[in-house]
Amino acid sequence: MATQNSTKLAASGSARERLLDTAEALIYAGGIHATGVDAIVKQSGTARKSFYTHFESKDALVAAALERRDERWMNWFIAGTLQHGKTARTHMLGMFDVLREWFASEDFHGCAFLNAAGEIASPDDPIRIVAREHKERLLAFVRTQCDEYVAESGMDARRAARLSRQWLILLDGAIAVALVSGEADAALDARAAAEALLDIESASESDPLAVQSASRSQGKALSKRPPSRRTTT
Repeated sequence: MATQNSTKLAASGSARERLLDTAEALIYAGGIHATGVDAIVKQSGTARKSFYTHFESKDALVAAALERRDERWMNWFIAGTLQHGKTARTHMLGMFDVLREWFASEDFHGCAFLNAAGEIASPDDPIRIVAREHKERLLAFVRTQCDEYVAESGMDARRAARLSRQWLILLDGAIAVALVSGEADAALDARAAAEALLDIESASESDPLAVQSASRSQGKALSKRPPSRRTTT
């Protein structure tokens, strides 16, 4: 009996994973509303009965798939970020290098969580909640790096919260521009803006006049980068 139960659980778990895998892939590529339960069931190779055994609705499946993607994406992003250099500054700027690799991949379709939030109107919908929690988790990671940067640079610690919010906007902005334009180098533009932001924050701490100089340098840096097309990897 124990063996039979284990076999049933393994088969059940396998069906659930296939449903999650398929739902995530189809929804990320085509959107929530454009992806029906029948397509998910058919492509996953499961029975419709299996779907309702594991999920009470399509929305429940989508929320579960996004929760799993959140865990995987954050692990990937954190690991990639921390591989860039040994200081908080190199880690923070390295985030944009990590994003560029993602933007250049053939299966890049933007941020799954921003995409999902754009399709779901209610802020209390489980799907919107998962999307919001993902951004909160990303912001929390960014905040740890900002805290470390502030400590390294000797800046006022109170600036870390604002800097982390600005950093998240640069990250999400780069993702949105890369999706719409097809330009992987949107990450490089965001990186240049981020680097200028750090320079300005540091300069304003010691010399307000240096802020103007840092701003002019940023304008020159952006104007020198030649346009490029997104490549595939």
